[in-house]
Amino acid sequence: MTAIDQVPASFAVHIPDAVLEPEPLDPAQIVSGDPQVTGKVLWESADGKQLRGIWQITPGVVTDTEANELFVVVSGRATVAVEGGATLEIGPGDACVLREGDRTTWTVHETLRKAYHISL
Repeated sequence: MTAIDQVPASFAVHIPDAVLEPEPLDPAQIVSGDPQVTGKVLWESADGKQLRGIWQITPGVVTDTEANELFVVVSGRATVAVEGGATLEIGPGDACVLREGDRTTWTVHETLRKAYHISL
């Protein structure tokens, strides 16, 4: 059984200990370093437009185009520069909202793990 096949109505996951799966980056996204991404979708809506899960990235610098996302940092630190907008310094306990279409540059200082909710 995978998380998106069958999910009980309510559940809990200890985020720091969750086993994540490799999610290789597009090499075009890597600006510097050798960042590695892992993650796990914990829940997906029937229409595939809502996702909840855990995501992790090791140190390095990457670019991304964001979805509509709310996340909370569990561990690690990063600087997220939003093109034409704010530069966000994020670390454990910080909640962050990214808008769909935001073009970002992530400078990951310490391996960062977050719990997220994405709306597509």
